Amino acid sequence: MNGATLEKRLGGRRQLFGVAVLAVLIFLIFPAALDSFRLNLVGKYLTYAFVALGLVLCWGQGGILSLGQGVFFGLGGYCMAMFLKLEASDPVSTAIQSTPGIPDFMDWNQLTQLPTFWRPFHSLTFSLIAVVAVPSLLALIIGAAMFKRRVGGVYFAIITQAIAAILSILIIGRQGWTGGVNGITDLKTLRGWDIRTDHARYVLYFVNAVLLFGAIGLCRWILSTKLGRLLLAMRDKEERLRFSGYDVASVKVFVFVMAAGLAAVGGAMFTLQVGFMSPSFVGIVPSIEMVVFAAVGGRDSLVGAVYGSLLVNWSKTYFSEKFPQLWLVLMGALFIGVVKLFPKGLAGLYESHGRAWLAWARERIGRLLAPAQPLPPAGAVTAVPAVSTERHES
Repeated sequence: MNGATLEKRLGGRRQLFGVAVLAVLIFLIFPAALDSFRLNLVGKYLTYAFVALGLVLCWGQGGILSLGQGVFFGLGGYCMAMFLKLEASDPVSTAIQSTPGIPDFMDWNQLTQLPTFWRPFHSLTFSLIAVVAVPSLLALIIGAAMFKRRVGGVYFAIITQAIAAILSILIIGRQGWTGGVNGITDLKTLRGWDIRTDHARYVLYFVNAVLLFGAIGLCRWILSTKLGRLLLAMRDKEERLRFSGYDVASVKVFVFVMAAGLAAVGGAMFTLQVGFMSPSFVGIVPSIEMVVFAAVGGRDSLVGAVYGSLLVNWSKTYFSEKFPQLWLVLMGALFIGVVKLFPKGLAGLYESHGRAWLAWARERIGRLLAPAQPLPPAGAVTAVPAVSTERHES
């Protein structure tokens, strides 16, 4: 693949420029300017960007609005948390329990042995596969059941919202298996490596960033293929695409499963960086917030989705610290203001004003860097253009 083809696959020079600016911000500026605690917060914000990327594919490009992406984010996080919790629950560390060798919340709930579905999570390899496979399988079942019956639009959005509520209630109700409302907490090590240290936070931040840019590249590649064009056609003229002989349901199932897998990776990285996973990230409210991330950044833009995740979560942290009694009102005002003033999100702001600003900046820089015209030497006679005195008769 030559350079021109690669550039086309990645969306052209403008997309490459946007990705390059984002890379400088994430890999250079944030680590240099922020302390360990703040950098860990940014890492947490970037885990939500995986969900926003999936929503750009599913909603922005495919026209499928899912209000249950927290389900897949939470399942990925729980799969990783189960492995970490089992590692922290070795017989030596849990010797004071009634039943050593099982997680503490199981002992508190009078369980005397590890549930069968927990046992495979002793393996890191199985856990990493399950992080993507379990949410993707659930998305496949939901998508096949809904899209094959041509359920879509607002009905599909409501169904996914109901699934988020059901799973959240199920996790809270099965406290002995899941940790209940508190979730799975007190996660300490990954194969003996303490994930709570400052060094570990830096490493996990960069691992998260690399995975995020890999996800951006994968999504950009999908959108540059025939499948990407089918997604746009499905969003704009679904019936025409169906009458053209394409299996629209299969395309919908694929993109929905893809979005679920991306959300699951974000959930797993969230668990590693924050150190716990709870049902508060699974229900209706977090799922709607995840849609807001994509809407603020621009549901048609992959890079915009990352900026939207950073802006919304940074604003939430800033407002809650500075204005603890008004921060919810301020967040609401931010959402309304962005949607009202910039209907296409931050990416739309660039489209409407950013290009003109960049053109003006390039012109100014070009003038400053242009070589000055040399002055004529002292005493030199400047040639004056001759003026014709010939008279023309009409």
